[in-house]
Formats: sequence, C-alpha cells, structure tokens
Amino acid sequence: MHSILAVDDSASMRKMVSFTLASAGFKVVEAVDGVDAFEKAEKQPFDLVLTDQNMPRLDGIGLTRKLREHPHFKQTPILILTTESSDQMKQAGRAAGATGWLVKPFDPARLIEVIRKVIV
Repeated sequence: MHSILAVDDSASMRKMVSFTLASAGFKVVEAVDGVDAFEKAEKQPFDLVLTDQNMPRLDGIGLTRKLREHPHFKQTPILILTTESSDQMKQAGRAAGATGWLVKPFDPARLIEVIRKVIV
C-alpha cells in the first residue's frame, strides 16, 4: 500500500484529502504545516507528498525545497494542492522541485488519477 503525506493547515481540507486518498486505498499521514511535514518525513519515507502552498511556519514551496535536499525525497513525487493558480507561483513550484500543481477546490477523481500517474 502506497503511503502519502498530506500537508494542509486547514483541518477540514486535510480531512477531505485524507478521506479521498484512503478511499482509493492509500495510507495517509497528515501534517498541519511544512515544519510538521518535514519532521514526519525525516522519520519515515513516503511514496508521495501532497502539500498546500499557503501555510504558517513553512509553505509548500519551502517544504518542497527542503524535501528535495533530503536523500529519501530526491525522486519522490511532490504535488502542490492550493488555491494559488498564477503562472508565477507554478513556476516557483517547479523551480523548487514540485512534480505537479493542482488547484483547489479539487475533483477527487482527478486527484486520484494524477496521483496514480506519478506515484512510484
């Protein structure tokens, strides 16, 4: 079973994402922000990271950069799921090492489809 680290500072969004992923057969670990996510990522590997962009302490792009520096996460798919949709933000995400960019509100079927395409 593939494990996914789901990162969002909104409890309701974390629950929606977790429910969607668990229903599709993924094991989900939740994190409340980028700092929490990085601490969890240091303790165990994940097959994919799904992160919000706008969060306190460490945002999604900052988390992506930190994860890409970690040996276990050099090749791990990292998807940013956010309300941000500007080309400038997407380019910043790509430059940081994000695999993809999805805009909220998300379509559960589309989210699962994208994850199945990129998960290792």
